[in-house]
Amino acid sequence: MSQKQMSLPAKLINGGIAGIVGVTCVFPIDLAKTRLQNQRSGQQVYRSMLDCLIKTVRSEGYFGMYRGAAVNLTLVTPEKAIKLAANDFFRHHLTKDGKGVNVFKEMLAGCGAGTCQVIITTPMEMLKIQLQDAGRLAAQQSTKAPIVTSAKLATTSAVPRRAYNVGPVPLNGKVSATQIAQELLRTQGVWGLYRGLGATVLRDVPFSVVYFPLFANINKLGKPSEDESAPFYHSFLAGCIAGSTAAVAVNPCDVIKTRLQSLNRGAHEESYSGIVDCARKVLRKEGPSAFLKGAGCRALVMAPLFGIVQVVYFVGVGEHVLSYSPYNVISS
Repeated sequence: MSQKQMSLPAKLINGGIAGIVGVTCVFPIDLAKTRLQNQRSGQQVYRSMLDCLIKTVRSEGYFGMYRGAAVNLTLVTPEKAIKLAANDFFRHHLTKDGKGVNVFKEMLAGCGAGTCQVIITTPMEMLKIQLQDAGRLAAQQSTKAPIVTSAKLATTSAVPRRAYNVGPVPLNGKVSATQIAQELLRTQGVWGLYRGLGATVLRDVPFSVVYFPLFANINKLGKPSEDESAPFYHSFLAGCIAGSTAAVAVNPCDVIKTRLQSLNRGAHEESYSGIVDCARKVLRKEGPSAFLKGAGCRALVMAPLFGIVQVVYFVGVGEHVLSYSPYNVISS
């Protein structure tokens, strides 16, 4: 691998720009995914992704579809930068004598990238989910029973030490990501922002293990020669195929993660004590199909997101920017 390919600052810039562009394009579908995954049987506010988006626009306006987008746009830059740059970093160090990497090493590099990204992904998803799901809870409150909000952890003694869905942030009025973060830090410390960390690892590591090798091998098919890059449209299609495939493959883990990270719940919606408890309750009360809730939305999010990400990433905006910098130092 050449020195240019391993310019870490350039990779970080590319990943950050790619994440911002991608998230801006697909965020409304991601919002629909979160709301559909949090619905329980018999308490459905939305019938489908389209129904969810239509009802969201009617009740919350156009910008209601972008609830929680500020959190994502703020944190997606370091998140995507870490994910993509870490994968390149591990691939570079797993390459011997310029012979490239086999599928096993590609999966290993993806595993390392997925593990690194959860540092940013977990608090980002934690805050985003509260804001995205607020509209569903409000809609449920207006049509059915009132929302059950939990008491503050500081005043509750009967709550198990690792209970989930027991949060200090009520939904009376609009709340911001900053308010949620401050309340969590005040009552639970930094660990409050990392609620659902295990489930996030369980989703993101397998996702990266599937995505990166699949993308690399599909993208390789479009290369005119070993030393040339694939056309941008081929990289886009490769990103779409790999992203949607990996997204559907890990959707059960995403459902569990979404449920665990939801601080507030609607009337008669159960709480969970951990990953295994959540999986058991979902399977028992909602059946195996519940683990595929939002799978279509997730595929529709990840396909264009990673298609856009890979095109922007491979265009090499970061390398172009750094070529004009007086501190243009390429790492070896």
